Amino acid sequence: MVLVFIMAAALWGVGWLMKLPARARLMMLGLLYVGVLIVQVAFPGGHALRVATGGSKEAWLGLGVILALVLGYRALLGKLRARARPLEKPKPQGAFRPAELERYARHIVLREVGGPGQKRLKDAKVLVIGAGGLGSPALMYLAAAGVGTIGVVDDDVVDASNLQRQVIHTDARIGMPKVFSAEEAMRALNPFITIEPYQRRLEEKDAAALFADYDLILDGTDNFATRYMVNRVAVATGKPLVAAAITQWEGQISLYHPATGAPCYQCIFPKAPAVGLAPSCAEAGVVGALPGVVGAMMAVEAIKEITGAGETLRGRMLLYDALYAENRQVTLKRRDDCPVCGG
Repeated sequence: MVLVFIMAAALWGVGWLMKLPARARLMMLGLLYVGVLIVQVAFPGGHALRVATGGSKEAWLGLGVILALVLGYRALLGKLRARARPLEKPKPQGAFRPAELERYARHIVLREVGGPGQKRLKDAKVLVIGAGGLGSPALMYLAAAGVGTIGVVDDDVVDASNLQRQVIHTDARIGMPKVFSAEEAMRALNPFITIEPYQRRLEEKDAAALFADYDLILDGTDNFATRYMVNRVAVATGKPLVAAAITQWEGQISLYHPATGAPCYQCIFPKAPAVGLAPSCAEAGVVGALPGVVGAMMAVEAIKEITGAGETLRGRMLLYDALYAENRQVTLKRRDDCPVCGG
């Protein structure tokens, strides 16, 4: 066996002197190992060559198994490290690159947006809470619009039942965390933006620090406890909040920002409805295209808020009835007794 190790060291040394890559030198050692195994199996016991190379095929087979396990472990560890290594994210730059000017040309020719508005989009940071039905179209259109930094918070994974309406995800990404599925889709759509995925449930103790890093918050969650918490933190940090909700065939959307005189979410919904009065989409169902319509409206409100174009839904709520193709608006007022923004 000592002879074989000497031959292996000699092969490795020759390969090193010839400046062969490590992979080629490992292949040379592999061929030597196969040759030794052939000798151990083909030659009779006691043969001089078999004795010189160890005299036991079991010992060489055992050594081969150990080496295979070690190499397999290293290969697996390398793949895991590669997956864990953060992707290089292109940072928004001060000046537009030629490819960006071509990409955003239809915005730039809009009188209400123009070059300055597109620059504000490029410099903006928007946090989207929820990568589900409402978050999917909102995220896609924010990415397409060129919002410079987009954060997305969600602790769920893609499920087959999501795909009827959550168009940012695909069948191939079932089982993947939604934030990474959304990141993959947005990055494929626009490589000139920065995406910050947060795979976790948003907790109030962490929300203020997270909101502080963003200019605008979009809430696409589907439960009142989270909506109230998001509203409290948005008010406390002075961030404008675009919040929407959907069920069955109906949707609603508004922009809440008490710092500019508009009401907050809890001004309009002081208490959560009783159990059963506002069933979730899983319980009551939802037409697949509805979140696409309302989620796209959220993106439009975000674009207007960032660029200053037109008039946002600050102080108004838009109600959309998809079943009968009706829209209506209601005026919203602040409440002096609101526990979040009143007084």
